[in-house]
Amino acid sequence: MATETLAKWATSLSYSDLPESVIRAAIRSFYNWVGCAIGGSLHTATTIAHSSLEPFFGSPQSSLLGSQGGMKADAQHAALLNGIASHVHDYDDTHLDTIIHPTGLVASALLAVSEWKRPVSGRDFILALVAGIEAECKLGLAVWPHHYDIGWHITSTTGSVGAAVAVGKVLGLDVVAMQHATGVAATQVTGLREMFGSHTKSFHLGRAAQNGLVAAVMAGGGFTSSLRALEAKRGWVNVVSTENRLEEVLASLGTRWEVERNAFKPFPCGIVVHPVVDGCVQARSKLADASLRIEDVEVVDVHVHPLVLELTGKTEPKDGLEGKFSVYHGAAVGLLYGKATPAEYEDFVVLDPAVIEVRRKTRATVDESLRAGECHVRLDLGDNKIFEVHVDHAVGSLQSPMSDGQLQAKFLDQCGPVLGDEGASNASDACWGLKQTQDVAGTAATL
Repeated sequence: MATETLAKWATSLSYSDLPESVIRAAIRSFYNWVGCAIGGSLHTATTIAHSSLEPFFGSPQSSLLGSQGGMKADAQHAALLNGIASHVHDYDDTHLDTIIHPTGLVASALLAVSEWKRPVSGRDFILALVAGIEAECKLGLAVWPHHYDIGWHITSTTGSVGAAVAVGKVLGLDVVAMQHATGVAATQVTGLREMFGSHTKSFHLGRAAQNGLVAAVMAGGGFTSSLRALEAKRGWVNVVSTENRLEEVLASLGTRWEVERNAFKPFPCGIVVHPVVDGCVQARSKLADASLRIEDVEVVDVHVHPLVLELTGKTEPKDGLEGKFSVYHGAAVGLLYGKATPAEYEDFVVLDPAVIEVRRKTRATVDESLRAGECHVRLDLGDNKIFEVHVDHAVGSLQSPMSDGQLQAKFLDQCGPVLGDEGASNASDACWGLKQTQDVAGTAATL
């Protein structure tokens, strides 16, 4: 029984079971998530959700990251809003085997509950975070890729279960209660791919975090569900996918750690675009070395994996959110700016005539021989002037991971405009010190 197997593993998992590499991966995942949540706290999607829902806030229990004056909301709304903020720039972590963004849902729910049910130590927080990430990623592996291909947003559809397992772990649920929490979470399936490029994509993460939190708290109070919510004939896996490898993937719990297969984005856009951005940044450097200008380029040819055009084929994005799903925009900012940060995905950049001109020079061609993390960039300047770059593994991939220093630069770049330079530095130190803290609520207060 898969639901019972997952519940038994999660409830029995102890901190001493975690290899040091897993602990480090969890801290890096948390660190990256905090930066993304604070960086996204001022985005229009987050502020609209906040102002619209504020009349319904309950007792101030949990922090809204990046808010002025340490604003709090009830735990449910804090999980929802922090989840939205952490995903709205599409800058959060990615489990590359499933393209799930795992930490946003789990950490948003977990931090909210940890402030409500304090004290929760850093070690207990890390333990619960790992349990939740493992649960959602194993569930994703069980149905990948069919579940995603038919239109589900796999991050949020699996993430409610991950959030429930994490919150259930920190609340000390027993095996049966954890099964019920999994069931209450699984029945709240959230997220359609049709919403990509709109505010609702980030809502998926916030709602799934909120759903998982509610599921664990209700199960802890005695609320019941099916004990076979995942594997039953009409359970989660068989309803949302024609593929079912659940028993197979759960067999690797505690031996293959999915949190170690988590990657961090150097660019705030769909991860399939990263090789193109990386390649165009490199191509820009080649042009500069040859004393040539971007304006001299007549055609930008990018050869990509089929998934790139399926997910990011928008040729004329109308705003920053749509720009994140445009391989053409990714190529343009890589060539024009030599970087891609949230600033390059602001609405005014997407609508800049210079950017539009380069987008319209860009041709994206599917090459079935390429891997999803690979691409080939070719700049044609006429008069037989050709510059080519082949990206085998984009920066940020498991083969070319971001260093702690690069993660910190990304963190400070996002948090500085919100918290100020000193506040961002203090937040960075607090997050790196997660393992040593005796009460995560103290960490949250700096964020």
